[in-house]
Amino acid sequence: VFARHHGGKGGNQAVAAARALRGTDAVVVMIGAVGDDDLGRDAVSALETEGVELNVWTLGESTGVALITVDADGENQIAVAPGANVGFGSEPVNEALRQHAPDVVLVSLEVSPDAAMAAAGYCADAGAVLVLNPAPPSLRTRELLPMAAYVTPNEGERAAMGSVPEGVVVVETRGAEGAVIHRDDDPPILVPASAVAAVDTTGAGDCFNGVFAAGLLEGLDVEEAARRAVTAAGLSVTVAGAREGMPTRDEIGAALRSRS
Repeated sequence: VFARHHGGKGGNQAVAAARALRGTDAVVVMIGAVGDDDLGRDAVSALETEGVELNVWTLGESTGVALITVDADGENQIAVAPGANVGFGSEPVNEALRQHAPDVVLVSLEVSPDAAMAAAGYCADAGAVLVLNPAPPSLRTRELLPMAAYVTPNEGERAAMGSVPEGVVVVETRGAEGAVIHRDDDPPILVPASAVAAVDTTGAGDCFNGVFAAGLLEGLDVEEAARRAVTAAGLSVTVAGAREGMPTRDEIGAALRSRS
C-alpha cells in the first residue's frame, strides 16, 4: 500500500509538542524552510492546523521529502531527499530565535550544520535549554554536544557519539524497551515502555522528542518528562503514519493514569 503523510523531523516534533501542550499557555514555534511548491504549501498548512506557530522561509529548492518502507512488524527504513532543509543557514535561525526568545529549543540534524550550530549558540548565549536530537548522525555532533543540556539518541546514534561531556544528560531511546537516562557517573535509569501492538514505528522518535521537550518546558524533571515521552511514543506507533497516531495531552494523561 502506498500512502502520503506529512513528516520531517522538525515538523513531527513540533506537532508532538503542540498536542502535548494543548490547553496550556505554551507556544510551539517551528523554525525551518520549505520550497516554493505544493508540498511546501501543504506542509505549512498542516502545521498551522495543529496550532504550531511558524517561522518558515521559502527557498528556491524543492521541499524535503522522504521515502519510507514499513515491514509487517511496523519497522521502517527511510531514504531522505533534504531539499530546502540543507539550504537553510544560520542567519534566519538567529533572527527567528531572537524574535521568539524560547525557553527550550529542540534541534535535530535534518537541517544544515550551520542552522544547528546557530541554534546551539543561541541557547548557550541566552541560557535556553538545548535538547539535541542527533539524528540523522552528523560529523558536527561532537561540536554540538558541549552546548546541549539533553541529548536524545537512539542506540545506534548513542554508539556513534562516543563520550559525552560532563553535565550533559543522555536520554537514549530504545524502541519497545522505552528509554534509558545516563547522567555522568550515576547508574543508568530505565524508563520502561508498555507493550503495544505496533503498526508503524515511523515518527516514534520524533514523538518522543517533542513530548520530552514539552515536559521540560512545563518544569518536569528528566525522569517524568521521559516517562511522558515514552508513553506518547508507544501510543503513536499504533496508527500508520508519522503524525497520525501522535497523542493529545489528554490521551497521554489517560495512558499514564491507566499504567500507574
